[in-house]
Amino acid sequence: MSEFILNRLGIIMKSEPGNPQEVEGVLNPAAIRGPDGELYLFPRIVGKGNYSRIGIAKVLFNKSGDPYAVKRLGIALEPEADYELRPDGGGCEDPRITFMEKLKCYIMTYTAFSSQGPRIAIAISDDLFHWKRLGLATFDPYQGIDFVHVDDKDASIFPIPIPNHNGKMQLGLIHRPLFPGTRPDETSHDAKPRKVDITHESIWISYCPIPTIYDNSFHIGLFNSHHRLATPVMPWERLKIGGGTPPILTKHGWLIIYHGVGEITESNDNEKKRLRYSAGAMILSKEHPQMIRYRSSDPILIPTLSEERKGTIENVVFPTGIDQRLDIDQPDRFDVYYGMADNLIGVARLDLPDFLPEKREADPPKAKV
Repeated sequence: MSEFILNRLGIIMKSEPGNPQEVEGVLNPAAIRGPDGELYLFPRIVGKGNYSRIGIAKVLFNKSGDPYAVKRLGIALEPEADYELRPDGGGCEDPRITFMEKLKCYIMTYTAFSSQGPRIAIAISDDLFHWKRLGLATFDPYQGIDFVHVDDKDASIFPIPIPNHNGKMQLGLIHRPLFPGTRPDETSHDAKPRKVDITHESIWISYCPIPTIYDNSFHIGLFNSHHRLATPVMPWERLKIGGGTPPILTKHGWLIIYHGVGEITESNDNEKKRLRYSAGAMILSKEHPQMIRYRSSDPILIPTLSEERKGTIENVVFPTGIDQRLDIDQPDRFDVYYGMADNLIGVARLDLPDFLPEKREADPPKAKV
């Protein structure tokens, strides 16, 4: 086997009838194993007026070892800090959670949605049930690029220190700044082929010194070095790419299931073009994660189910959580949890291929910052 394929296992979570906290959907969850070995989801749950909280739910498995349902356990975070609040509401959205092995703690990155727009926020926990906010991620500029005063989303953290561009072992953060003019609804009118501004339309890795100990004074410092990781290349992602599941180490390197946005033509709607969010696979070098070893030429998951094509936002599959199935002695099996049309949560199975396919598409050789 030499291809990355996601096989759907089903819908794992829907809005609970009569629950006002979920009236506008449940979506885009983090997935992480707890200290007890159980798998927990941290879905974005959306109340009236796009008021988003981050919930906690325990995943239930059937006799075959497949996830089939969840048990709700409460709320992990809801908008309280000024950077999470707006005059008309607030948002703690789209979390990703990593267990930082060196520090023996969990680090959550999530989108804080205030009147200033979406920004990357960070929280920590030692048990997954009690979270301490660390505030917004802070960044140094890079060659005139300002990461601070622009919208930023889809962040996740490597579970171990990784080498920055100078070889220094640091905390690595994957993120996707949304510079003005780079959103899909702003670029979808451009004729193909569209010239990509690689400094402003890319996934980045940023680095900061790693804390030495997890205690009451724990904090994450300034991200002061940066590397452009990946740029839109293929037609299915020509409008935007962004982070998805947190990086997880496999026999081939660091695996990321990311999202890409392209256009489709609805033949039953007067040939009107619509946006489509799909998922792709990316493998980064284990020793040098700035290097892409493999990247999908074609998406490995596209919206085809009615629940993925119709919802709050049409034509969306949006991967955010991943679980390596070590619990059933299948280290090459990964369950990927994803948002369906910004309304439901689905899960799909990825079996890691025995070797990386030879055909791959990364950034063109001359596409350098």
